[in-house]
Amino acid sequence: MNLGKSNPTMGFPSLIKYLIPKGVWLERTILLLGFIFLDFLITAVSCRTPYAEANLYARGFMQRYGIVQGLALFNLLFVIPIYAVLVLDSHLIEYTQRYRTKTEFIVDVAFGWLIAGARFNGAMSWLWDAPNIVRQAIGFAVYLAIAIPAFYLFPKRFDYAGSFVAVRKERKES
Repeated sequence: MNLGKSNPTMGFPSLIKYLIPKGVWLERTILLLGFIFLDFLITAVSCRTPYAEANLYARGFMQRYGIVQGLALFNLLFVIPIYAVLVLDSHLIEYTQRYRTKTEFIVDVAFGWLIAGARFNGAMSWLWDAPNIVRQAIGFAVYLAIAIPAFYLFPKRFDYAGSFVAVRKERKES
């Protein structure tokens, strides 16, 4: 019998919803993690010695913990702040309704160049001997080619039926 004692685990499921990005931000997070995973996978398969890795931080982890383990640990530590920013942005974007699309586009451009482009550059450096800026620009273009249609041109894929019903109700009332 529980006589006024609160259950400390009662609020745990409600806290989890704050650790997962909301709405389109979850899709944005998955897209960025896809570029990071591409870099991880190609580097893990192609790297024969840690000295072949150009990223000094990743190389240090690879020398200390082994190629795959060090690379996985480096990527995990690299992703935590990015994930935190995306979660925080997904909850704070509600307060910028007036500038929401502009803000999200700026975030997409920044993350597209700094994360997706850089990681695509890192992955393709093992496979394609081209200048860094070319590989990074192609990665940025690929990110935007996926992000713009998914987030801006067709943002409410599953909500079209509900919005059509709302439009029909408005027409019947007038």
